[in-house]
Amino acid sequence: MMSSAKHFLLGVVASAMISVPAWAFETRAKAAFVLDQTTGTILMAKNADDALPPASMSKLMTLYMAFEAVRDGRLSMEEKLPVSQHAMSYGGSTMFLDTTDRVRVVDLLRGIIVLSGNDACVVIAETLSPDGTEAGFARQMTLRARQLGMTNSTFANSNGWPAPGHLMSMRDLALLANRLITDFPEFYPMFAETEFAFDGRAPRNVQNRNPLLKLGIGADGLKTGHTQEAGYGLVGSAKQAGRRVIFAVSGMESVSDRAEISEQIVNWAFRQFSERQVLRAGKRIAQADVWMGDTTKVGLVSAEDVDILLPVIGQNDVDAEVVYNGPVQAPIAKGQQIAELVIRPMDLPEIRVPLVAESDVAAGGFAVRMRTATSVLMTRFGLTAGGAT
Repeated sequence: MMSSAKHFLLGVVASAMISVPAWAFETRAKAAFVLDQTTGTILMAKNADDALPPASMSKLMTLYMAFEAVRDGRLSMEEKLPVSQHAMSYGGSTMFLDTTDRVRVVDLLRGIIVLSGNDACVVIAETLSPDGTEAGFARQMTLRARQLGMTNSTFANSNGWPAPGHLMSMRDLALLANRLITDFPEFYPMFAETEFAFDGRAPRNVQNRNPLLKLGIGADGLKTGHTQEAGYGLVGSAKQAGRRVIFAVSGMESVSDRAEISEQIVNWAFRQFSERQVLRAGKRIAQADVWMGDTTKVGLVSAEDVDILLPVIGQNDVDAEVVYNGPVQAPIAKGQQIAELVIRPMDLPEIRVPLVAESDVAAGGFAVRMRTATSVLMTRFGLTAGGAT
């Protein structure tokens, strides 16, 4: 068998191709990662795998593990948890909890999401920790992050308080945001809450710091972060017309910078790209050569419709290539994957789509085997049907 390829253009719209990259975007954020969740397309990756101090954005990992515990029955939303001296000792953004409190899990979760409560994170952490300590929970966070595919994340605490070795990458933060959205749709609406006045005890800390939530651009999460070392950051998501964009940015110099850059990213992601259909299920794309079958070719089709994200301006035809090891040995079953379509949108990651057999191909009978064997021998010895060459 040998590798075979067929190269062609997938027409998207009938007009001339323009090569100017009008969708290019430069951000002042020191690190950034932007994902079109709907198609899985990475729109931007700037220092995206650098392990950086994540500040309060790492609270998303504590939330993920808390949501898992609720779903598994290890926590209940109405359960009341005690507050330790260690939890109460945290400064920064807090719910102003003290050791006389017993707080409902639902209030702690909203306190983390809306108020960025450092103390609330520790209450959750100590409850779920295997040894009852925040440090023990942080070790679990690191292990669970690895299981989720977050390879550049290590946790020293539950809330992002500055600590040696407490690090996350922007890609990991976006991956975590994607998991929160898809794994816990029942809890995700809490991230869109703009205000939470817990017990009336902290009138100056009732507003969600996410600057995008009130702008009417479809933003519905997730978490801000700030420390002197990390700068200002945001893990955000927005949905418009059925498309969802997720992003993580870090290293901005001010609250206003964070708001401006985050809004720019959302607007750019939705305005400069659109989703288009390039394949219809069952429509023949190409043919593959068949070995020892009752026919010498088999049609290649996609098993499902394929939509991809393309720049609005600058690309109306998409370079694509069918790749397979061929000729393909018969028998072949209809629907059997035998090839891939490699789609290469300009300046965007390539996309690989499985291609399957359009129809059954039975193994050839005796006559086919003899004809094939004769053809192989003639080719090997340089002969033609008319005799020696």
